[in-house]
Amino acid sequence: MPRIGVTGHVVLARGTAELVAASLEEHLRPYAGPGLRGITCLANGADQLFARQVLALNGTYEAVIPAADYRQQAVERENRADFDELLGLAAKVDYMPYARSGRQAYMAASEELLDRSEMLVAVWDGRPSVDVGDTADVVRAAHERGLPVTVLWPDGARRG
Repeated sequence: MPRIGVTGHVVLARGTAELVAASLEEHLRPYAGPGLRGITCLANGADQLFARQVLALNGTYEAVIPAADYRQQAVERENRADFDELLGLAAKVDYMPYARSGRQAYMAASEELLDRSEMLVAVWDGRPSVDVGDTADVVRAAHERGLPVTVLWPDGARRG
């Protein structure tokens, strides 16, 4: 069974998380079971929705965390309980060798995620990146590696 990585938008508009979760469930269902292996950086939004769907389908996931200070600097206070829960449920957790979170660390974590993946799911509206390491950059890097990419952006989905 393939190792499936995820990239996607962090801030989703009201009602979009439910649409994305349903789309992820439909896409991942053929891989359901203990052989399902996900790779995620556990950012809010698409990454955490992906991790929850992998678990719901009896799979496991690895977490690639961008920097040592990621939880304190990049995870919003209202998302910390979810982040902590999902971090604790990961089959494996690795931290990139960065002390501080930032664009370089985010892209490095995404590159590591791609190194571990055999395919990528991108929860992406198709728009170009604004900052280094945004979803479009990760999709481009996956294409450059020849990784198959499935873009999921359900009808009615919007960024927040």
